[in-house]
Parts: sequence; structure tokens; C-alpha cells
Amino acid sequence: MKRKIAAIFAADIAGYSRLVAEDEEETLRRLASYREVIDDFIARASGRIFNTAGDAVLAEFPSAVDAVRCAIDIQESLRTRNMAYPPSRQMSFRIGITIGDVVERDGDLLGDGVNIAARLEGLAEVGGICVSRAVHEQVANKLSVQFADIGAQEVKNIPTPVHAYMVAMRREDGTYATPQVKKVVKAAPAPHWMWPLVVGVVSVVAIGVGGFLYFTKLETGQVKSVEASLPPVAVPSPSPTPTMAAKAPLPVPTPISAPTQMAAATPAPIPSTPAASNGKFPVDAVPFIGERQRSFLSNEYSAAGDYKAFALSIGGFTGASINQPNEESARSAALDQCQKRAEGAQSPRRCELYAVGNKVVYSHGSPPMPPQPWVRHDGVTERPFAAKDFPMLRDQARTRVENIYAPASKSRAVALGPGGQYFMVLGASSVEEAMRRSLESCGAIAGSACMIVTVDDVFVVPIPTLLRATGFFHAATHPSIVADARDDVVRKFGDGTGWNAVAVGTAGRPGLGLKADDEQTAVNGALADCARHDSDCHVIAIGPFTVGPIN
Repeated sequence: MKRKIAAIFAADIAGYSRLVAEDEEETLRRLASYREVIDDFIARASGRIFNTAGDAVLAEFPSAVDAVRCAIDIQESLRTRNMAYPPSRQMSFRIGITIGDVVERDGDLLGDGVNIAARLEGLAEVGGICVSRAVHEQVANKLSVQFADIGAQEVKNIPTPVHAYMVAMRREDGTYATPQVKKVVKAAPAPHWMWPLVVGVVSVVAIGVGGFLYFTKLETGQVKSVEASLPPVAVPSPSPTPTMAAKAPLPVPTPISAPTQMAAATPAPIPSTPAASNGKFPVDAVPFIGERQRSFLSNEYSAAGDYKAFALSIGGFTGASINQPNEESARSAALDQCQKRAEGAQSPRRCELYAVGNKVVYSHGSPPMPPQPWVRHDGVTERPFAAKDFPMLRDQARTRVENIYAPASKSRAVALGPGGQYFMVLGASSVEEAMRRSLESCGAIAGSACMIVTVDDVFVVPIPTLLRATGFFHAATHPSIVADARDDVVRKFGDGTGWNAVAVGTAGRPGLGLKADDEQTAVNGALADCARHDSDCHVIAIGPFTVGPIN
């Protein structure tokens, strides 16, 4: 690992989950198109993308000027593209930029600089850009850009406020709109004449408390806790670009209880503890977590009275607080506990509240999941796992899978997304848990259902070797297959065990090679079948994957 100073660029889509829920296929297609624009601008500005996850992009630049200029170009280009869509379907990015000291590991960047850029992105307006003071100082006299000073902003899990600026974006008429953001109001300092009075009061109180402690035996209540155990490690790998692994064991949430207060000299009425929230907490519906965490939620959290809260991240990290003095304390304690665990494992995933009391407040809903069964075992196509043969991953990602997944303890599984996203769950209590958690986390990252590719030491789907896997094959919507033949391909291809392949010709008439004993036989059968009613045939799918030439 090495340290360096870099300009960090963080971007994601505002309202991405809603867009996917309304029209998944159109959203994913447009995201791919917009990502091409973003990737091109970043490359032209000498930037490097070091992490992606679903709609999010993290990149580094050699200078703040390059990063801000690139961000402006991206936002103006995408604003023009969005004009072709109604407001409810526009796909707008928010971008945050800072300069920071970061650590490079296996091509990925870690450190406060990355975290601050992500927080600044959260402060940005929809379609806007938010930068740190360090960036503003670097670019203010070098670019013809207007800024709005929004002051020091308190951001989650950053110990000191971040002084931020909004970049004024150009309107359609060519003028610039300066963002109107309310500054953080700081408490006015106490007048100088009050300090002697304050010192006197504190002295009197200290003497009184000292006398009280001398004559009074203090009793402290015990803080309820749950002994941490070592459940499975969730390793998020959300994109073909290598990302960080959550390498630390994930403990069962230790509920944070409000401390018992010391007895006062004059006992005050003790407020009654609110009863548990009405309604049963839906433990079985909580995504991303293992059976041990679910057991905690069933036995400890559900039975506790208010005030309480539960937080989680896509990576499976959790935090819980019970018996807090108020709802806000419960929320804050649960989020802080979860985020500390995630950051301790160097996970880039932010924690979010899942429940307050027994009420689910998680806004993203259930992650997209494939239909069951998630795996159909077939001795003809299954073969031993080898990281070098893992489909749709870049070399760095394959190396990461080999170093982390291959030596890990069972039960374990890897889920793969349609855009090359992947997620590993290691050391789960069962194969079923490993598959469920990897599919849930991968689906949340990708925004669409993922596929189980590996369970323990076995590839459980046919892995093409004659051609390169390029994506997931969906016969019902594949544009190369003529429309009136798609249903027949879906029916025949879906029922086939063994090796299966699809070929098409210039007219889009498909040829099928079904239930073959090996990949080559399936390919030959598909090409021969296609040649009977079409010309210039080529293979477009092998097993569950679309395929193309090996580079």
C-alpha cells in the first residue's frame, strides 16, 4: 500500500432506486449510456475510475482543476441528454469533489478523502456539484466558475465539519444559477463578562458534588449487552473494477442501552419506559444479514421496549440500540455503531436505518432477487472453481476473488450481476444463507437480479470457454432474435439441462443446440440448426450468458 494526495471525485444518481422500480430495463440501458459519457470525460481529463457500484462512480484526478472541469462537462452533457425525457424520468447525477491523502491498495483508494468526497456528493443539488474548501482554493482563480459558500457542514462519520462550496451550474439560457443553501448556524460565544460567573457557579457545584459523593454510596446500573460472535464475512465486490473487502468478522449487533443515571439527592419521578412498538418486527424480511443476526433480532431486539433502532449496510454490517431515552438517540446510536463496524472493515458501503422501534423505515425496499431455485445442480456442466475462469470480471477482480474467496471457509458463494458486479459471502452457517445474502447484496448494488455462479468450490452454472461471456442472456428481449421466435427459444432453452447454445443469422432466425454433453457439441448444434433457415450464423449465447469473441 502507498499513500498519495489526489483529487477524489464521487458521483451517483439522485432517485436511482425509484427509476429502477418504475422501469428497470430502460433505466439500466440509459445508465450504461450515461456511464459511457462519464467514463469518456474522466479519461479525457486524465482521471481514473477506481471504484463503481451500481449507479455510483469514484474516480481520482491528478489535479482539482481537472476534476472540477470534468464534473462540469459531465453535468452539462447529461443535462442536454435529459431534455429528451420527462422530468420524472430524468437521470441526474450529484457530484462531490475533495483533495485528500489516500491509501492505494490493489488499484482501489481508501481513506478520509474518499469518505469526504462521498459526503460532499450527498450535499450536492440534483444535477449539481459540491466541493471542499481545499478544492475551491485550488480552482477559484483558474476556472471561470461561480461558487456559493455554504459554510461548514456537519457530515456523518467525519469528526470535524467540512467547509463546502456549491458550483453554480449554467441554465438553459446560458446564465448561471447560484445555489441557495442555508449556512450552518453556529452558536454565538458567551460574553466575556459571563466567564467569572460561570467559573464561580462551577466551583460551587464541584464542592457540592464532592460532598455528596463522600457521604453517598453510588450504584450504577449495568449496561445490557450481547456477547459478540463471529458470523460470516460479507465481501462486497460491486463492479468489474476491484473494490474493498469487508475482511473483519461481522459481529452480532451489540445493542447500545442508555446508561442508568446516578441517584439524585432528591429523587425525581422516573418516566415510564414506552412499551414495545405495536406490530411484529418482520425479521425474515431483513436483507443482507445472516441467521445469527436474525436470531438476535428475534430474541433481543423484537422483545425490547422503545426507544430502539436498527441499522444495516448492503455489505451486511449492522448496529442496534435499545432502551434509549428518545427516538433520536436510538437512531443516532444504531447508525454510529453500524458505520464504525463498516469503516473498521474498510467497507465503502454506508449504513442506513432499517427500523425505528418495530417499524421498518428502510426506503429502498427489498433488493431484486431471481426466482427460486437459485441453483439447479447439473453434473454435466458443473466443474471445479478456478478464479481465472470466473466470467465477466477484469483481471484485478479475478485476482481478488482468488485471494479472498478461494481460501475462505465454507459455506460460501459468489453472486454475479448483469453488468459485472459481484458479491461474495464467506463462512456462512449454510449454503442457503451464503446464496441468499450474496444475491441480496449483489442485487442491491446492481439494481437488478443477480445470478449464483459459484458455491463453495464449484461453478454451478455453465462457464463458456470457447467464447467470452459478455452479459446475461434473456431470450425474451434479446434484440438479435426475431420477435416471433423469442417465446419458442425461452421455452426450449429454459427446459434444457446440460450444455445449451443459441445462434442467429442475418434474419434473426435462431438455431438451438440443446442438452449437449459438452460446450463444443452445443455450439456446433446451434450453428447447424441456424444454417437450416438463415445465413451467416454466429453464436450469441452459451448457457445463461451472452457471448462474444475472446479478445
